[in-house]
Amino acid sequence: MNELFPLPRPRREVAPGAVHVPGWLSIDEQRGLVERCREWSRRPAPMRHTVLPGGGQMSVRTVCLGWHWSPYRYSRTAVDVDDAPVAPLPDLLVDLGRRAVGDAYQDAAAGADYTPDAALINFYDHDARMGMHQDKDERVAAPIVSLSIGDACTFRFGNSESRGRPYTDVRLESGDLFVFGGPSRFAFHGVPAVFPDTGSAQVGLPGGRLNITLRSTGLA
Repeated sequence: MNELFPLPRPRREVAPGAVHVPGWLSIDEQRGLVERCREWSRRPAPMRHTVLPGGGQMSVRTVCLGWHWSPYRYSRTAVDVDDAPVAPLPDLLVDLGRRAVGDAYQDAAAGADYTPDAALINFYDHDARMGMHQDKDERVAAPIVSLSIGDACTFRFGNSESRGRPYTDVRLESGDLFVFGGPSRFAFHGVPAVFPDTGSAQVGLPGGRLNITLRSTGLA
């Protein structure tokens, strides 16, 4: 990439209801979220490697806000960590989610109607990956909001029928927004690669990738 004259990265609809908005977060917003993520990753329900039902361990580390996700359900306590109550979802992230949906879909009403109540914050080191999966443990089909900070990655966005092709590989860089809902809400997606040393030191993350995903669970 030419650092002096980088090519513009326009907003793009990857699939119906799936929109990539490059550079959506400012450097200051990214730095502020990194600082907050450090706070959120500590106790009472700290960041951990999720253990899958078959005994395997996810390579990403995750901390949850609002609702705790463990395969494959939500709970109000960190049932697979220390059973501590999960910290509430801060208004900062609710407001950010509403703005994200409104901007991605270019529809202020859609943004105003969006009310996330859970966040999964994933940290990828350089060796971490995320296999193809669907986000389908929620009881409503509201959009998923994904924010990227730090090192770039390949985000593989597929179809709703299988983990295989057809899929589209999208390079997500620090500050990028990706929203998927509507016809693409249950598309399989994953992260097959993270690119070391591609993030900016200005965001306060010395290495790796932070991914903040916001969702509405439909739970009371």
